[in-house]
Amino acid sequence: MIKKAWAVWNGSLREGSGSISTETGVLKEAPYGFKSRFENGPGTNPEELIGAAHAGCFSMALSSQLTQAGLTPEKIETHVGITFEKVGDGWYVCTNSLGGHVHIKESEFQEEVGLR
Repeated sequence: MIKKAWAVWNGSLREGSGSISTETGVLKEAPYGFKSRFENGPGTNPEELIGAAHAGCFSMALSSQLTQAGLTPEKIETHVGITFEKVGDGWYVCTNSLGGHVHIKESEFQEEVGLR
């Protein structure tokens, strides 16, 4: 299975601008640029998209593991923080933190762990 996405960049790093798209059309020419990446300006940025992808993948994997353990999650909320910092002459993703909440029916949880 191959999932496709692409980016178009026009111009110099600081003054240029770009767009990011996915084959599904969920992202269609979503704008990004220097300010959205390095200065919290409007638009998206690669690190935000990495965080969203990680959160989505983790939530689905956790749902699978809980289901295999006999628990059906009602809702899984996963939050990811990507730390993007200047180190020496370059910029790096330095940390990727993950947290969240899982909502499971109390009766189902108690039955599974032997409290009922």
